[in-house]
This record gives sequence, structure tokens and C-alpha cells, in this order.
Amino acid sequence: MISKIYEAIMIDYRIKTFLVLCDTMNYRKTAELLNMTQPAVTQHIHFLENEYKCKLFIYDRHTLKVTGDGELLKNYAENVIFQEQKLLEKMQTERKPVLRIGATKTIGEFVIDEKLADYLKNPNNNLLIDIDNTVRLLQRLKKGELDLALIEGFFDSKEFASKIYKEEDFIGVCSKNHPFANQTISLEKAFSQTLFIREKGSGTRTILEQLLSEHNYTVENFRRNVCVSNFGLMSKLIAKNIGITFAYKAFLKSSDALAPFYIDGYKTVRNFRFVYLDTPDSLKIVENFEKILA
Repeated sequence: MISKIYEAIMIDYRIKTFLVLCDTMNYRKTAELLNMTQPAVTQHIHFLENEYKCKLFIYDRHTLKVTGDGELLKNYAENVIFQEQKLLEKMQTERKPVLRIGATKTIGEFVIDEKLADYLKNPNNNLLIDIDNTVRLLQRLKKGELDLALIEGFFDSKEFASKIYKEEDFIGVCSKNHPFANQTISLEKAFSQTLFIREKGSGTRTILEQLLSEHNYTVENFRRNVCVSNFGLMSKLIAKNIGITFAYKAFLKSSDALAPFYIDGYKTVRNFRFVYLDTPDSLKIVENFEKILA
């Protein structure tokens, strides 16, 4: 589906075609979404390539790919879209501004929940919050559908600007009745357990997989691994002593029945970050949101 943002903005219509093609990576599908002919899409892309004197797309083994120059134009166009959208909002003075933020599940559910409640006690404050995994939040951020995202996962620093929000310990989590509770154990001992992990695209899962790979292990080294995308369900399963997980310390807030455990020789601290498009408007929004969370 074409982002509604693409329909609202006033940038050059050929840039719109370019951005939709970047999303679909398919000329036919782009033409259908924009109610154009396929030759017209090709003509728009050729115009831009002549204008910027570079190739924006190439075929590699019959697969359409964006070139390095195309990525530069894409990043620039996404920033322009965001700034134009903020301009339109400022000009529509009768509307109360809406703060549009994204947050990964750990941060949204266990870290900023009380601060957001305080913010919404003011009836003049409007908020749109999207709780999702890192990959999907970054996709929405690039399209200008979010003003900023608070994430714990990895991102491309060439595409986004960022600021550190806070540091958080990454620990083992088990039931209070589990033998591991409040203990320091070897990683090999943890492998005897059922491991609950988040879905692919989750920052929590990516960090765990990276930590394991640094020691030539994978999640397959655990006796069993079970993918659970919902923290609430995962918390209940762990509380029933069915398995363990690795998560940020804030996850312990989800249940009084949970306890931490630690891996001998592993002390892992990661940053929660504000991630945003590199524009003056975005930076100002981040700075204002920092005050809310202070």
C-alpha cells in the first residue's frame, strides 16, 4: 500500500514515483499503485537519472536494486517529505499537534509507560504511539510516519541520526522458583533450558544472537527454543517455570514472579536510543521528548 504521506506531500511527482519504486522494487507493481502505465514509471525514473546524471537502479541477476546514488536520493527525499509534513502541520493551526513516536516492546511496555501517562494527563497533549519491533519501526520512520523511535536494536547510522536515552543491563530472566534465580551460572549450564526468544526483527533477539555468535554459539545450542512475539505471554510462561529468556532488566517489571540470573563472564549493557531522521524538525521533537522523559 502506498503510504498516505506520499499522497499528501507536494514534492515533484517523479520523486513520488521513485520512492514508491524503492518500496516495491517492481515497475509493474509501482505502476498499479500509482494508477500509471509501466512506461510512464520508466520515463519518470529516466528523467531523474538524467537530472542527477547517475543511475538510480540496476538489475543484478534479474533482481532490481537501488544504487548507492539512489540510496542518497532516497534518504534526501524522505527527509524532505518529513519536513514538508511538519510544515503542513504548523500551517494548519486549528489542529492540535500530535506527537508520533515509536518504541520497541521493552521500552514501550516497561520503560516509558509511566512518563507517557503523566504526559497524557494534560488534555491538550495528543499522542500516537506505535509499539513494534526494531525493523518495522525503522521502516515507518523512513516513510515519515513517525517523528522518532526509541529502540534497543541495531540500525544503520548512515540513514538515521540518534541520541542515547539511557543504558540498560541485558540479563537472564527466569521464574523466582527456578534454580537459576539470582544466581551466576555458566553459559553452558543455561543451554540445558528451554529458551523463549522474540520474533526476527526484534532488537532483543538480535542482541542475544550477536552475543552468542561472539562465542561461536547460536540459539540452537539451547535444549529447545520457542519464539514468542508477545512479552505478556512470555512473562507468564517463564513465571510457570517452563523456560528462560534473555532480556533487558526492565522486563522484570512485567511480573513479580520473575527473577534475574547472570552468566559468568558476561556483563552486557546496551543503549536505548532516540532514532530519527536527520532534520532540524526531528531534532527539536527529540529534544522536547527528552524533557517529557526526564
